Amino acid sequence: MVRATSSKTAKQTTLRRIFSPLRTSAGKTLLIIAGVGLAFLVAHDLFLILRLSSYNQYPLSTLILDRSGKLIYEIFTEERRTPIVLADLPPYVTQATIAIEDKDFYHHFGVSVRGIARALYSTVFKQQLQGGSTITQQLVKTALLSPERTLTRKARELYLALALETFYSKNKILELYLNQVPYGGTAWGIEAAAQTYFGKHARDVSLAEAAVLAGLPAAPTRFSPFGANPQLTKERQHAVLRRMVEDGYITQQEADQAASEQLTFRKPEGVAGIHFALWVKEQLVEEFGERLVEQGGLRVTTTLDLDIQKRAEEVVKEEVNRLAKQKVGNGAALVMHPKTGEILAMVGSKDYNATDEDGKVNVTLALRQPGSAIKPLNYALGLLTQRVTPGTVLNDIPSCFTVSGQPLYCPVNYDGNFHGPVQVRFALGNSYNVPAVKMLAFNGLSEFVPFAQKMGLTTIADPSRYGLSLTLGGGEVKMTDMAVAFGVFANGGIKQNLVPILEVKDWQGKTLKKTEIKEGDRVLPMGVAFLIQHILLDNNARSAAFGSSSYLVVSGHQEVSVKTGTTNDRRDNWTVGGNSDALTLSWVGNNNNTPMSGAVSGVSGASPIWNRIIKFALDKIEDGEIPGLGESSEKHAHLWPRQPDDVVGATICTISGSAPSATPSATQPAPESGCPTRFEYFLEGTTPKDTEALRRQIAIDKTTGQLATEKTPPENIELQEHSVLFDILGTPFCLDCAFPTEAILINPATLPKPTAVPE
Repeated sequence: MVRATSSKTAKQTTLRRIFSPLRTSAGKTLLIIAGVGLAFLVAHDLFLILRLSSYNQYPLSTLILDRSGKLIYEIFTEERRTPIVLADLPPYVTQATIAIEDKDFYHHFGVSVRGIARALYSTVFKQQLQGGSTITQQLVKTALLSPERTLTRKARELYLALALETFYSKNKILELYLNQVPYGGTAWGIEAAAQTYFGKHARDVSLAEAAVLAGLPAAPTRFSPFGANPQLTKERQHAVLRRMVEDGYITQQEADQAASEQLTFRKPEGVAGIHFALWVKEQLVEEFGERLVEQGGLRVTTTLDLDIQKRAEEVVKEEVNRLAKQKVGNGAALVMHPKTGEILAMVGSKDYNATDEDGKVNVTLALRQPGSAIKPLNYALGLLTQRVTPGTVLNDIPSCFTVSGQPLYCPVNYDGNFHGPVQVRFALGNSYNVPAVKMLAFNGLSEFVPFAQKMGLTTIADPSRYGLSLTLGGGEVKMTDMAVAFGVFANGGIKQNLVPILEVKDWQGKTLKKTEIKEGDRVLPMGVAFLIQHILLDNNARSAAFGSSSYLVVSGHQEVSVKTGTTNDRRDNWTVGGNSDALTLSWVGNNNNTPMSGAVSGVSGASPIWNRIIKFALDKIEDGEIPGLGESSEKHAHLWPRQPDDVVGATICTISGSAPSATPSATQPAPESGCPTRFEYFLEGTTPKDTEALRRQIAIDKTTGQLATEKTPPENIELQEHSVLFDILGTPFCLDCAFPTEAILINPATLPKPTAVPE
């Protein structure tokens, strides 16, 4: 008993010691202040809760502007929140929302115990604030609280949710939610959403349409049918219908019927640059949050030039319409400034409102095969490692490549012919396929794939996924990535990532974000970039395939480099090129991958679009008419890219690429036969040293007059002297024999192992 009394006395003493300060006048004052403060907070929050049903909110428009301050797109919320009464809605409207957002809505008291546990775990162990919110909590976040993510705000959210459940019935809370939450764009509340997306009242939407609407509040920009990725709308709709089946609201048959229903969305007003604006909006939402972007009154200055944008849209639409007989249904284009990465125009489709090709899909962000447009990267790697020079010979003859476990790969050229010895300049300029495959076999896929990634092709990964057809466009890329990669060539080897936004301010002028454009990383020596650019602007180097007068020649701009690309199945047709002032990419094809007709080629299809847009952009830039890009000292002042210090010129033999024989002198007689010569550029230290020596004894098939092969019977083989040229893969070509008809077998595994790529 003594011990118990002692213990009790000790506890009383401790409590007196703790609370004794509160018995003083200062302590009592502190208690009064705390009580008043708490009462004020409670009264303020109760006022907010009672005010909910008035819907008195005044969001501000967010303006997306071009670089000159011209309006491109307005993200705004009008007072279109026509309140709906829950009883007026079809049951499946509310059921769809509950199923996808809060299946236990009618069974909890405002907060989800499982959601709180998940949020606490994420906060404590992952150092991340996470949701898991109920419909009641989402209403609190949308209508009562600011968007910051802090522990204090999360605690207040839980408290207000509990209070909300005390003041309102479940049906009233659901009604408030449906009238208050954002559904994207101007649509705040389900009535505005139904009008915005379907042009009808919420009470009149079908189950299929209700499932679309119910899926929007979680991420209105991401799931919007008018957004950058409209295919996600359908995926989200299917998820809502699946949850409704799981919760017993509808049958599987009803869900399947709704999923297959053809949705007809209300056409938004025509807007120049809408694909670009929606892409920018998506990025803004990721950085600033949905609420601030939708109703925060932001002023967003982008890199777009509205004049170039409108011209590009006109050209794409006109040229695609001209190609209708060639089974071309869509087109896209992108214009950027290589020195800074700034996007000057983005045309995602021929018409945003087109239904035949789903014009809302932004093809500049979609995965498409580039065809031969990827070849310059392949040759750039060869130049970088100094395995080839622009004068190196690649024999364009029938060739089959053997890879263990795979069928023979026997590429053919676009024109169906073979062209014998072809130097790299003309192989790339004329876009011959066989030399390009040889170049990739020599480079090696294990080196080319990471090099392509380094250049900007983010979707080309894992060399084991590809074969040698990768150099002919056998992998999928984004147009935006191709712009980055070709920008490296135009920018002297410096890689600039794309920049769409220059500045973000609030409606009062406070700067929230300002993009500081810095020089990017050097991924290629200036000399390599110069050589690729020079080859691609050399009209003589491509005239055998494209003619001397084609859409690849830009009137008044001889300094423009360009490459075409057409997939073998004619599902994609590209033209990509420009100079240090502007780079333009154009594409034609069909969204559903149906092939175009055989009339679409490198000299048609996308090239007229490219030609018209690049000329308009360059004229405007060189006249100093684009703010922020500087003014040209003299229009068309630079007809050729500047030759860097690590590039030298030399005379080489026209066929072999060898050094010409020495000039005859008294002590050095003239050779029996000289070689025709031409001028070429080389990286310093790579000019050819060996003179041309083609005559040699070689085995000939007497019956065909061709070089003997492994299949030639011994009795038909005869050693003869001929002019023979070996390329870098060791494949021979006899200059004065019959042209080979039987394919040479090449095993990439037996080729010399590539050296490390220079840093």
